[in-house]
Amino acid sequence: MSGKMVKETVTSTDVARHAGVSQSAVSRVFTPGASVSTTMRERVMKSAEALGYRPNALARSLISGRSRIIGVVVAYLDNQFYPVALEKLSNALQAQGYHILVFMASQTRGNLDHVLQEILDYQVDGLVMASVAMSSDLAAQCDAAGVPVVLFNRSQDDQRLSAVTSDNLRGGRDVARFLVAGGHRRIAYIAGWEGASTNRDREAGFLKGLEEAGIPLFDRAVGDYDFEHAKQATRQLFDRPAGDRPDAVFVANDHMAIAVLDVLRHVLGIRVPEDVSVVGYDDVPEAAWSSYDLTTVRQPTNRMVDATVRILMDRIEEGQVMPQRIAIGGPLMLRGSARRPDGQEDAEVWP
Repeated sequence: MSGKMVKETVTSTDVARHAGVSQSAVSRVFTPGASVSTTMRERVMKSAEALGYRPNALARSLISGRSRIIGVVVAYLDNQFYPVALEKLSNALQAQGYHILVFMASQTRGNLDHVLQEILDYQVDGLVMASVAMSSDLAAQCDAAGVPVVLFNRSQDDQRLSAVTSDNLRGGRDVARFLVAGGHRRIAYIAGWEGASTNRDREAGFLKGLEEAGIPLFDRAVGDYDFEHAKQATRQLFDRPAGDRPDAVFVANDHMAIAVLDVLRHVLGIRVPEDVSVVGYDDVPEAAWSSYDLTTVRQPTNRMVDATVRILMDRIEEGQVMPQRIAIGGPLMLRGSARRPDGQEDAEVWP
């Protein structure tokens, strides 16, 4: 006979016997969202702790038909907007009794077919697609599998998909109005990945605002939402005589705008905001650092996450619900990287 001690598995029945309650009461205590009194919960939890009981989440999912897992697909985490959003999304879903499973995919369709199949193998209860492009074929696969999908910070023409974004059109237009009001006339744009709805809408709003002011776009470069590409785009626009370069630039996100500021200040020796104003989009934590002090459009991350979770819960709890398209406006945060219009010297937001 082996000298090893075999640890016996503590079951919910053991906990029920110890607590003097029914096994179904124990099950309710450990089922997220189930109705149970405070007294009952405390009684069961004390017995569970005393016995060393841990519920088997996998077994419970087989019984309930729900994994309590939400798959989240992201293309990259270099942009600090996404780690912040993921933290908020995880916290909000945990409050609903769900956990997230994060998968990395390419920004374009790329390996998304393989990633999606892997996600569906986990029998996730819902799916959030952040910063990735999703084809109609993949959307149909999710529909067929009964998995609700919400696009986060990205929209798409497929009407079967719900999407939650900031109001990118309004944000771009606000930036144009702000720069024009500040007296700028040679205004440029550094684009993100041109296949992204975020870039498309931010640029469309920006161009609309310039058109309303009767000012043409002075110049344009593409940064692909990539730090190194944004550096190259900055050189393309600004490594020229002072009279031939922009006096203001709107950058499609803060991740690139930080690269722009680094090149302007530390490589080309161009003063910000005295020689050129720089405006970004997202309001990532680094934007408020004194070393960047970046004027930028704030994405309302909390409200975007709340809307995403609400749509998912409605789909999961209520079944078939009409897809929703939600665009939430955010303020233009005024800091030191852009010259301000007269009368706005002490303002924190625009207008």
